[in-house]
Amino acid sequence: MAPKSNAGRPEWTTALTSVEPNRILVRGYAIDELMGRVAFGDAIYLLLTGELPPPSISRLVAAMLTGFIDHGVAPAALMARQSARAGGSLPGSVAAGLLSLDRQHAGGVVACRHMLERGLDLAGSSMLLASAATELVEELVQADRIPPPGFGQQVHTTDPRVSRLLQMALELEVDALYSQCLRAIETALSRHPALEDEVLPINVDGAIAAVCGDLGLSAGVAEALLIISRVPGLVAHAMEEQAHLDPARGPSAHRYTGPSERRLRDRR
Repeated sequence: MAPKSNAGRPEWTTALTSVEPNRILVRGYAIDELMGRVAFGDAIYLLLTGELPPPSISRLVAAMLTGFIDHGVAPAALMARQSARAGGSLPGSVAAGLLSLDRQHAGGVVACRHMLERGLDLAGSSMLLASAATELVEELVQADRIPPPGFGQQVHTTDPRVSRLLQMALELEVDALYSQCLRAIETALSRHPALEDEVLPINVDGAIAAVCGDLGLSAGVAEALLIISRVPGLVAHAMEEQAHLDPARGPSAHRYTGPSERRLRDRR
């Protein structure tokens, strides 16, 4: 039962940070002891999970935060730039970019995690991931869910960030059932007869979902890491737009597809 305040209303409770005169504790650790001794990625992991990570997890978290820090003028960066171009503040422009990280650009991590768990359920105790992946892909095709979450990339046929992260997981002996299921689904997608003309490589969402699953991290933590990793890139895009702002510059290139000029009929 939540503790009661003097006013008889439930109090806010938090297990994250304690702030008292001359003392700040983050998950029980004094902030001044963490400063200079704990890497930023480790501090993020501590805040999200409650514990400092062991070395292997620390390296993978750092890799995710670095590898997904920016991806050019993608939709989120474009939103941040448009806001800055319109005179928005730096925080407001970054917030505009974050708000565009919707189901397609960030929520795919959670959706992919659920899909991987579906694949593992199909494999059952036999752990026959290849056959389970084939069955899962057939379900996705029949449900018209192609590309599935965690797959498909507009720019890359093999995303170098994905390759590096999965290779690191393998080298650090973190590569386990989620990553193996992800690769099995990729193979099944490439072999399905209805997808012969489709190129559906593993994307960033899929890599994060699988590696975080193998690390025992929740889907929410996986999504949080993706969001956090994008903030520095959005800040940089907004700052660059502010620094090179040209009031005379027109809107982004576009093509009008509406009706041609027409006259208003007499409405009397």
